[in-house]
Amino acid sequence: MTLRLSTVILPVDRWHEGGRAKWQRAEELGFHAAYTYDHLSWRSFRDGPWFGALPTLTAAAAATGRIRLGTLVTSPNFRHPVTLAKELISLDDVSGGRVTLGIGAGGNGFDATALGQEPWTPRERADRFGEFVPLLDQLLTQDALSHRGEFYSAEEARNIPGCVQRPRLPFAVAATGPRGLRLAARYGQAWVTTGDPKLYEAGTPEQSVEALRGQLTRLGAACAETGRDVADLDKILLTGFTPDRTRPLDSVDAFVDFAGRHRELGFTEIVVHWPIPGTDFAADQGVFEKIAAEAPAQLG
Repeated sequence: MTLRLSTVILPVDRWHEGGRAKWQRAEELGFHAAYTYDHLSWRSFRDGPWFGALPTLTAAAAATGRIRLGTLVTSPNFRHPVTLAKELISLDDVSGGRVTLGIGAGGNGFDATALGQEPWTPRERADRFGEFVPLLDQLLTQDALSHRGEFYSAEEARNIPGCVQRPRLPFAVAATGPRGLRLAARYGQAWVTTGDPKLYEAGTPEQSVEALRGQLTRLGAACAETGRDVADLDKILLTGFTPDRTRPLDSVDAFVDFAGRHRELGFTEIVVHWPIPGTDFAADQGVFEKIAAEAPAQLG
């Protein structure tokens, strides 16, 4: 099984002061894809620079020519399917069909209250996500659509000419619960996980592998319920949130060992954070680039 290596570039740099150079360098290094987070602000970066995901990806599309681009992940926290669909169709066009939409239910971070609303409960998030994903799927595959839902509505929303990628750009659905996994099985071209957050502080890498094995088993069961072969879905691991933290980026050997263990579980794509000094994503840039250049060949 071929394992793809991708990166996620946080939108913390002004475009003309290092931002563009990172995306272009990601393409030069041969990464399969370069993603960014879709937040209004995020964790320890809240009081520093943080730019919008879709404008950043549009600029990256214009500055590159081969690398896939996408979000990890977009959520309903501050998005509406009608406006999001229009922006995604435009981004897919600018990129020449190189966009993947990573999409999840959202959480309790700063995005959850930035529009003045009370944060949603886990059940409310799941309910909204369950309506958001099917509606977005329809908006991206139909020229015109009207819809009346509990949370989201569309009135003769027009999306002509549609995506460059047909029938629409791919969804990478982030999910670990039963309802989210069913959405991934029905609408996803890929599934995304960061592992089990309960293991981040005190768990072990071995416990993390077993937790991921369980998630993959449940994904397989969800696919079976919908009559779909789980092998049809790419399985993406966004690193940095398991007990391994940034240790896989200590050396090429460390990364190959980490990636090999997760490939054996069934993962088809590993995503590593572009190093940011002085943060939880700090790593040696030279080692990071050496991993990008050498690890894929070792992983086969």
